[in-house]
Amino acid sequence: MKKIFPVLSILLISATALLAQDPGWPRQRVVQGNTLVNYQPQIDDWKNFRELKFRMAFSLTPAGGKAVVGAAFLIAITDVDTENHMVLLHDIQATNIYFPGSDPGAAAQMEAMFRSFIPPSFPISLERVVACVPKTQSAPTVQLRNDPPEIFVSYQPAILLDVDGQPTFAPIEKTDLEYVVNTHWAVFRDTSNAEYFFLAGGQWMRTSNLQGPWSVATKLPKDLEKLPQKDSHWADLANYVPPSAKPGAVVPAVFYSTRPAQVILFDGQPSYTQIPQTQLAYVNNTMSYLFRYSPTNQYFYLISGRWFSANSLAGPWTFATPNLPPDFAQIPPSSPAAQVLPSVPGTEEAKDSVLMAQIPTTVIVNPAAAAQVQVTYDGNPQFAPIEGTSLSYATNTAQKVIQVGDQYFLCFQGVWFYSSNPAGPWQTAPSVPQQIYTIPPSSPVYNVTYVTQVMNSDGNVQASSTAGYLGAFVMGAAVGAVIAGGTGYYYPPYVGVYHVGYAYPAYYGSAATYGGSAYYHSATGAYGVSQTAYGPYGSATRSASYNPYTGTSTHTASVSTPYGHASAGTAYNPYTGASAATHQGSNAYGSWGSSAVSTPYGSATAQHQTTAQGTEASMQNSAGGKAAGTSTAYGNTAAAKSSNGDMYADHDGNVYKNTGSGWQKSNGSGGWSSVNSSSAQQHEQSYQQHPSSTSSASSYQQHSGSSSGTQGMQQEAQNRQRGEQSSQRYQQSQHSGGGGRRR
Repeated sequence: MKKIFPVLSILLISATALLAQDPGWPRQRVVQGNTLVNYQPQIDDWKNFRELKFRMAFSLTPAGGKAVVGAAFLIAITDVDTENHMVLLHDIQATNIYFPGSDPGAAAQMEAMFRSFIPPSFPISLERVVACVPKTQSAPTVQLRNDPPEIFVSYQPAILLDVDGQPTFAPIEKTDLEYVVNTHWAVFRDTSNAEYFFLAGGQWMRTSNLQGPWSVATKLPKDLEKLPQKDSHWADLANYVPPSAKPGAVVPAVFYSTRPAQVILFDGQPSYTQIPQTQLAYVNNTMSYLFRYSPTNQYFYLISGRWFSANSLAGPWTFATPNLPPDFAQIPPSSPAAQVLPSVPGTEEAKDSVLMAQIPTTVIVNPAAAAQVQVTYDGNPQFAPIEGTSLSYATNTAQKVIQVGDQYFLCFQGVWFYSSNPAGPWQTAPSVPQQIYTIPPSSPVYNVTYVTQVMNSDGNVQASSTAGYLGAFVMGAAVGAVIAGGTGYYYPPYVGVYHVGYAYPAYYGSAATYGGSAYYHSATGAYGVSQTAYGPYGSATRSASYNPYTGTSTHTASVSTPYGHASAGTAYNPYTGASAATHQGSNAYGSWGSSAVSTPYGSATAQHQTTAQGTEASMQNSAGGKAAGTSTAYGNTAAAKSSNGDMYADHDGNVYKNTGSGWQKSNGSGGWSSVNSSSAQQHEQSYQQHPSSTSSASSYQQHSGSSSGTQGMQQEAQNRQRGEQSSQRYQQSQHSGGGGRRR
């Protein structure tokens, strides 16, 4: 890999920014006075998420001439950039081009002109593609655990002090302090008087019992106040000592839990908003997804992609995803409550999220790069058996190391390596033993079964991973599959042994289904648990349906989003084994190896390798200069929908437009005629009921354009609108930093 100089790096960053945006549809391009307006692709097939067959309606205006509408049938190869949620179409070929009603001579000239507009490549948002792909096959599902977590309810500001199992204390040398190792909070015990001190989002709390009650600490033990200056491990506490009492500061309630838990936090007593066309109401003064169904007065609560129900907020809660009232599927897309539709079985939004979870992220690895890989153990390697298999996994390391016979396989950031020694040296694996894919969800290393690897003919290795690697699993339900965040199993953490004179004991937390990073909402003074990283949550974070969480556990507060995480202090991702140093950011789908891995997206890509010591980064362009040159080749200038309306092509090459109040069909002479929808639907139903009837088939073909323009086109219009909304919401969430959801 050649070194990329600063100027080129700037160009590559610019190319990435361009490809990370979807300018919208239709798109317009002008060449030598000729104008082409393309409408959004209508997808017929996406084979192996690689070959795309699609139709496009277009309007072509020769210089000085009149606009002519047409329909093009095309095939393209796709590269998916899962990090930026973009799809790059390239190697585009037009198989058929139609100009309805035009004479053959004029059509031939217009076809040649259209073909001259076909670019080498063009980008489209992943959300738009997924919404429009025909979903004809059911997705493979996995049996997860769906026991409810402990659910706390608070009507005042509250915070969840979650400890990963029973607390493990480690002494801090030359002080009277101990700290709780197995939590992402800063929790200390003063052994001189058995008092506990807890930094709750910037405010110190104190108690004589972890169960509470807690009160504001106006004074800290001297050892604790001096700790940030004496020990660099606790340097991040410097801004919080000594404690500073602010007038009117909110004092949160503290809920303590040693098992998976969630907090439903209300701003006062629950307030409800009725959802039109349903018997549902959502609670509008909480950041949780909480609904009340009036016929039974039941509550329904969505967390980690799972629904739980109860007759009262006090519980008990039971798993309810397979038994949701039908009204949930009737929530209008315009309602704020529509944020939950990806988690409602059978909805189009749920089908989109399930398809998204199956799209692989693929990297090409130079086998020689394995020399960069290292695995660090806390002492000598320790292995535990994987239930139901002959395999074992390493317990005292942050990485996923699996023993298969006398060989060891390491899955590091979506790439497989192997060695005859658990500590390496490692080689890039040309393939993966099939036994690994028998690992059950009850194992903390289950997510590696979503990473596959093969050797290409050029000697490089191709590694592919789907959303299960990040903890987004397809869960089956009676009326359709949905995405669930996490397996639902609790995996005990690894906590090292403290030795006097040595470093602090290691703590490796496994991926958790419930709980999350702390947040503090300054506008309301509300403390709680950030849920944006734990499932298909909200319009701003709708893509969390596809990449639900990073499972970050830290010693200090961190911000986690469905797109990655940034942290102050050391952060670790239990699913992927990725770490980030102070103020560094990482994404579990990020490329591995600064010089070893390239992506096939045809776009400039920033790459990094993260370790507990820091981050190395470099830039490369996996397609040479192609991406920067072609990001606007298909017209990145979105054209406003004109009087032609929103145009579509049917399977027969006819062109229709959605006027907003109905459908019209192009008559080929520049005019449009209204479609008789009722007649067309009758012929379609007759053909579907009697497909062997010659007369019925002939009749159906005569009216196939009309039926496509009504029933079929109406569904495509709904898909297009849903994809547009999802794409815009994703881009808005990126601009706002992928923050939490608000109603």
